[in-house]
Amino acid sequence: MAQQTSAGRRYMRAFISGFFVAVPVTVTILDKLAYVARVEGASMQPFLNPDVGAQCDVVLLNRWSVRNYQVQRGDIVSVVSPRNPKQKIIKRVIGLEGDFVRTLSYKNRYVRVPDGHLWIEGDHRGHSLDSNCFGPVSVGLLHGRASHIIWPPNRWQRIKPSLPPNREPVNAEEEDE
Repeated sequence: MAQQTSAGRRYMRAFISGFFVAVPVTVTILDKLAYVARVEGASMQPFLNPDVGAQCDVVLLNRWSVRNYQVQRGDIVSVVSPRNPKQKIIKRVIGLEGDFVRTLSYKNRYVRVPDGHLWIEGDHRGHSLDSNCFGPVSVGLLHGRASHIIWPPNRWQRIKPSLPPNREPVNAEEEDE
């Protein structure tokens, strides 16, 4: 009986010490490497949350890949909302710094994306608060790049960069027209 009590205590001590090591390591990994986020709303339909009223998609945000602000056109990214710093939004990168972008409803028909900024848009035009509402977004607001859909299971997939039709940057010559 005494041996069982001693073994139980050793097991409990090992569990507790492992717990106090695992929690900080997990928090560090989630802060620096990857983060899981639930995508709510219709702004990224049809790619994310394709079924209205069904479960929300859950994505894996790769934080490591954006540590040097290196994203490409077509990436789906999470950024701190320029309108509400307590909220994060998920949108598609349409233009990088230096690109000329044809806007959909911004105050100017064409915009040159300033240095240190991105032009982001939701896939569901007209149902998205994005750069067409608030303009280019600072790369300092970048939070992560969506790399995989991890929930629901029937939608598991790697997310590859792709631009919607007719949303690629324009040449500077087109802007003068």
